[in-house]
Amino acid sequence: MNTKFAATALILATSLMASTSFAEVTRAQVKAELVEAIRSGNMLANDDSGRTLKQVRPDLYPAQAPSSVTREQVKAELIEAIRTGNMVASDDSGRLRNQVRPDLYPSQTAKSTLTRAQVKAELATAIRTGNMPANDDSGLNLNQVHPHFYPAM
Repeated sequence: MNTKFAATALILATSLMASTSFAEVTRAQVKAELVEAIRSGNMLANDDSGRTLKQVRPDLYPAQAPSSVTREQVKAELIEAIRTGNMVASDDSGRLRNQVRPDLYPSQTAKSTLTRAQVKAELATAIRTGNMPANDDSGLNLNQVHPHFYPAM
């Protein structure tokens, strides 16, 4: 019985390998198709229903709208991410490359959207209301440490 099954399996495997459509697909193409099937939910569910993951859990695989970003824009974004290190590092930390090795990438400066006058106004309000950190290790604001200096508003 086992030899009959083995012979049938060998014949099927040989015929699959000899088919032209199987021989034309490269390993990279198969990997790309697998990644796409996993992403889109077109894999069979782990049950006996014969349904795909997308059919079993449609909430996990919403319909995707076509992208409005061109190929050139994506390439430009990728080049910029490589240059600045804004890509996930290849270790298990989950950090960006520029966080793991900041010496290899240009420093990033935060850009404020506030004007100088707005910052000065915010500082004056914080001083007046005591809504600024106290000079101790408590982690409290001045109005919490010294409530008698800052009446409730």
